[in-house]
Amino acid sequence: MKAVDLGFPRVPGTRGSSSTPSAPRPDHPGLIDTFGRVATDLRVSLTDRCNLRCTYCMPAEGLDWLPGEQVLTDDELVRLMRIAVELLGVTDIRLTGGEPLLRAGLEDIVGRVKSLTPRPRISMTTNGIGLAKRATGLAAAGLDRINVSLDTVDRARFEEITRRDRLPHVLAGLAAARDAGLNPVKINSVLMRGLNERDALPLLRFCLAEGYHLRFIEQMPLDAQHGWNRGDMITAAEILTMLGEEFELSPFPVARGGAPAERWLVDGGPGDVGVIASVTRPFCSSCERTRLTADGAVRSCLFSNDETDLRALVRAGARDEEVADAWRATMWGKLAGHEINEAGFAQPIRPMSAIGG
Repeated sequence: MKAVDLGFPRVPGTRGSSSTPSAPRPDHPGLIDTFGRVATDLRVSLTDRCNLRCTYCMPAEGLDWLPGEQVLTDDELVRLMRIAVELLGVTDIRLTGGEPLLRAGLEDIVGRVKSLTPRPRISMTTNGIGLAKRATGLAAAGLDRINVSLDTVDRARFEEITRRDRLPHVLAGLAAARDAGLNPVKINSVLMRGLNERDALPLLRFCLAEGYHLRFIEQMPLDAQHGWNRGDMITAAEILTMLGEEFELSPFPVARGGAPAERWLVDGGPGDVGVIASVTRPFCSSCERTRLTADGAVRSCLFSNDETDLRALVRAGARDEEVADAWRATMWGKLAGHEINEAGFAQPIRPMSAIGG
């Protein structure tokens, strides 16, 4: 986590009353905000489309996907990522969706991002369907590592959660990613009360046996149906209690920094497990992320209801520095926290699949 001392207090854990900063922005080339945080991690959504229908994300019939003309072209995507790297100090780029494997020309996009100077670290979050056939090519193109979403290793429960019988394809994708050297291969899991909470221990056993890095994520209010219920969410504390029934967990010896996951060694290591507790243990004060949607909107926070249309600037012929200045202004207005635990919280209009993880 890089931070800049601006001479006024930081306020972790609360958004504040306004997204309009009262202080002038300092002469800083990066994506700094009024609390001294500097965003160096860019999450880029390549598409809002997905080939699963996870119950906590979208309805069974899917969503109204973005029309093709509204989605950034390959050249527009790469240009914006180049501006982020060359002018704004971004060092890490994660490709997301929807489902990024549905993006045509994905390997070419990865290769073009790899050629940026300085070269950013490139990762991807995917549901793993189709990964078995493409992991080697993606690694050759320049992808460094991968995260795969997987909420159970029980085939029937996988179909219940995703409304698709595709668990064998995901498992094959995981193995292919590992064999292609896309390490560490991380697994992201969401536990829901009454549905898959029983899968916490089997998931950890599976990941330890296969050499994957498991990260549990508290369910967040980002579903398209706006049906999130705090009572259905399995909290970080509950997850750790469940894991502690079989495994001994001890604090991970390396400082967390700006990483979203709190980590624990399992039975003394080397295996570990992480929990991303966005709801019950917010880490907003160390956030270093900025987000670009598939239609070219930059967002300062996953839960923001404000965004800046960079696509319009790009298509109007704006110079690189003009685009960079608009991006800087958006991040300067970033609030201190997401306010999920406060009465005034408003769920983002866009669902997770349209924002990018």
